[in-house]
Amino acid sequence: MFPMTPIAAALAFFLCASALAAPAAGTTPRSLLVQAKGLPSEFEEHFFEVPLAVRVERDQQFLGEAMIVLSRDDRITLLEFADVSDSNISASEREIWAAYLQKSVALGACEGSCPEQMLAIHYNLENSLVSILTENAERDVETKRYYDQPEGGSSGLIVRNQLNLNGGQDQDLGGRYGLEASSSLGNWTQSLNMQLARLGGPDDKLYHAVHEFYSQRELQGNFLRLGYFTPNSEGLSRQPRSFGASPDTALGLMYGSSDSLAINSPKPSVYPIYVTANRQASVEVFRNGLLINTQPVDAGLQTLDTRSLPGGIYEVEVRLIEDGQITSTTQELVYKPSNWRNPDDRWRYNLFAGQESKLLSNWDEQAYGDMTAGAAFNYLLHPRVILGVSGRQVRDTLQYGSSIDWTLANNTSLYANVYQTENHGTGLDLQAMYNYGSGSVFATHNRSWLDTTKTYETLPDGTRVRQRNVFVGQTSNSSLSVNHRVSSKSSINARISHSDGNSEGVGLDLGWTQRGNLFGSDANWRFSVFDRPGTFSSGDARNRGVDLSVSLALGGPGEQWSGSIGSRTSRDGARDNNASLSYRKDLQGHVLQSVSATAITDTYGVGLSGTTYFGNEAVNGDAFLQRSSFNGNLTGGLNLDSTVAVGGQQVVMTSQHQGSGAGMIIDVESDLDEIALRADDLSGGSASLRPGRNFIPITAYKSSSVSFDFEGNHPPAATIQPARTRYHLNKGGVDYRKITISKTLTVLGRLIDPQGKPLKGHHIINHASRGVSEVDGFFSMEMKAGSPTLEVRYGDQLLCQFRLDPSGARRENDVLMIGDLRCTPDTLADVTYKAESAG
Repeated sequence: MFPMTPIAAALAFFLCASALAAPAAGTTPRSLLVQAKGLPSEFEEHFFEVPLAVRVERDQQFLGEAMIVLSRDDRITLLEFADVSDSNISASEREIWAAYLQKSVALGACEGSCPEQMLAIHYNLENSLVSILTENAERDVETKRYYDQPEGGSSGLIVRNQLNLNGGQDQDLGGRYGLEASSSLGNWTQSLNMQLARLGGPDDKLYHAVHEFYSQRELQGNFLRLGYFTPNSEGLSRQPRSFGASPDTALGLMYGSSDSLAINSPKPSVYPIYVTANRQASVEVFRNGLLINTQPVDAGLQTLDTRSLPGGIYEVEVRLIEDGQITSTTQELVYKPSNWRNPDDRWRYNLFAGQESKLLSNWDEQAYGDMTAGAAFNYLLHPRVILGVSGRQVRDTLQYGSSIDWTLANNTSLYANVYQTENHGTGLDLQAMYNYGSGSVFATHNRSWLDTTKTYETLPDGTRVRQRNVFVGQTSNSSLSVNHRVSSKSSINARISHSDGNSEGVGLDLGWTQRGNLFGSDANWRFSVFDRPGTFSSGDARNRGVDLSVSLALGGPGEQWSGSIGSRTSRDGARDNNASLSYRKDLQGHVLQSVSATAITDTYGVGLSGTTYFGNEAVNGDAFLQRSSFNGNLTGGLNLDSTVAVGGQQVVMTSQHQGSGAGMIIDVESDLDEIALRADDLSGGSASLRPGRNFIPITAYKSSSVSFDFEGNHPPAATIQPARTRYHLNKGGVDYRKITISKTLTVLGRLIDPQGKPLKGHHIINHASRGVSEVDGFFSMEMKAGSPTLEVRYGDQLLCQFRLDPSGARRENDVLMIGDLRCTPDTLADVTYKAESAG
């Protein structure tokens, strides 16, 4: 990056201030000398042959923020593109323009060989804008709705491995191993999902099955899937429910709507959020106690910028901070419905057809051999109303479903679903939500009319027999939940439910939560009262009781204590008074990331449990061990998770999961023993890097870049090469990059010609960075300590080069003061150069 000098910053300020008074530009672009005449004489000298920050546009489309150098003969030279994160132009096209502009291009109409059908190029001093005009200027004025896929596609393989084990006394060991793999080959993405499972208990059989093995192509607004898969609701806003067996795996094809390539343009909340500040201040936005946004505000009545907030309808806490102190806290509603609202694209759908099949599976009940097909549709009847309908054939049985998603008002929504399956029954599902200023109300009701007397199952020998678990009648479940915020630190919640059918009864839960301070530490209190239908664990008697819990941030950093006391119904239907005490410790720089222990006492005795979370570069997971207070039996479990990524002929094993669909393997070579790096994906997300091999998740489909920087506020005297790298991958794609950390010295000097006159606007380059000499010849830049060489270029000519002797120059900490460098042709010889004294 080229830092903007104080004079250049003042120049930019002057240009902004004078823009309003400048006359309108005519149809003929003015030369740089004509434009510079409007500048004061002291500024004009700093306009040419010095780095300037500009905005570059191609046919009025943003190409990137850049650093350039202008010359008096109306030529422009690109130094680098500094920021291109908001540009929709492909990286390959930008590289074409970068290569062209770095060769010192004449402004005005293009003459000779011009890239991409270019007609002209112009620089406007008033708004620091470089405009490129091509023959396609008016042929594509529509805003792009979809990302372009990588030219030539991408490649890579990402394999996630998961192992889960559980067992104990009087309980045989059970577990599961799951493998999920995604790869990219060209513009197709491949997926594999296979499972190995042992259920435990009397069934000691090792089950295995492949659930997915297909290839998928993402198109603009659609997808095509071929292979072996489980039909799902991909591409729909609402999937209508259905009764009976879900579709098993099928060998066939699937086609439907897709938003994978859609460009999500940030949109503001329908209802603005206001704050009133007495002075310049900042605002913090919290959701569920987590900070999701912060932004500065000026004095007076201000609206917040809600475009960067997540979509959906949810409440946030807005804190106004003036002079480092919270002066007000309000609760606000963010209303950014996630429903699609494009009236020109009212349909969403998916279709599938194939043969019910199983691959490497020994699950006996898995269907095989019959044809299966289905279709599901959503229709945008109104921006507030989405209709849905589905139908499919599963195991010779037809299933139907219908739904409506209706936003009745800005704070009220309703969802209804009616479904039916042949020889099984009919069902109804209703959900309603109402948000008000201090809380919300949520109501649900579902009812089923079942008749499974005509349901059959097929035995291993092919015999069809009637289903053993036959049910005729109605079942229903209803509930009403209320969450109300009493104050910024206190809230209450209530839920009443009723069930009828296989289980019957009314349940009631009341709770109160309070944030406060206890013993000088932050504390969270919760008091609850409950009365629920009986279950096996309560001796089939109603489970009634109370519970009071509190958690405290006592002790050192990362430590927390919590405790509870209460009463409930015991396993034999009597009273069970209980209490618990827990301790948790978060660890830093250790394989064990956190440990916790809990002691429980109740009617039956004392129970103990311990949990630990652990992780390193290759694997992460957790483990627990419990001792029952009821019978003293020990139970334990282990969960492990690791990912293997392959790309660029490199492989890495990592505990980092590719949550964004693609990844990048990064090798870090460093001259420094202890170094902490950070990789920031400009499309979202960041990860820490260490010397050696690393893996970071990156965003699939979107052309973006990753920037590298040092952790903390006091970076070492070192340079990162490259400091930024671009990527463009499909889902499952993996890129490879190598970055080098080199110790550097800051070089201060002055460039002069053989007669001792300063040379300005000359490019000084070495292995670590590059700089441009100022009007007086002075320059400042980073130089690789192990390679103290400099070369001087003007345009495309190499004028001179130097190999410095740091021992012969004055040095203060990591700053090397080399004085004057006399640029003469004889310095092109490979000789060591001792700096002249400045003066």
